[in-house]
Amino acid sequence: MRTLYSLFRDREAALDAVDRLRLAGVADRDIIVRSGEPLDDCELGQRDRGTWLPWISTAGGLVGLAAGTWLPRATAAGWPISTGGIPASSWWPNLIIVFELTMLGAILATVAGLIVTAGLISRSTPIREPALADGWILVGVATPKPIAHIEEALDPGGVGSVKTVN
Repeated sequence: MRTLYSLFRDREAALDAVDRLRLAGVADRDIIVRSGEPLDDCELGQRDRGTWLPWISTAGGLVGLAAGTWLPRATAAGWPISTGGIPASSWWPNLIIVFELTMLGAILATVAGLIVTAGLISRSTPIREPALADGWILVGVATPKPIAHIEEALDPGGVGSVKTVN
């Protein structure tokens, strides 16, 4: 898959390029925007605002809670020791195990969710552009074939500043 991209010095020019790509029929999820600094105060930084990470962490904590509740009870039931009528498993000592496994589940789910939602595991070709460290903004599209109207949207003046990564 080829990635076509162009670099822009200011946010307005990058936003204009994104608008031109939208007009060319490119879906928002296919438009790539990269910058060396946060773009939180404009529309370019709002595109990836939503994340599933809090829900992933909560689900991991709930799985850990279930495991922490089940494990001490199953262990006590698996070792039939005569306790003279007293329950073999008590809540107070088991709360430590419940708490620790709840936190372990939440932490492991958070790390796994962060790796996935941050895109650290990706099949796409990474774009390594040193100009991003100098304040440039990258706007691009990952496409299986070169499309002329995408190149025109990224380079309206025809200067030839569109770059390609295979």
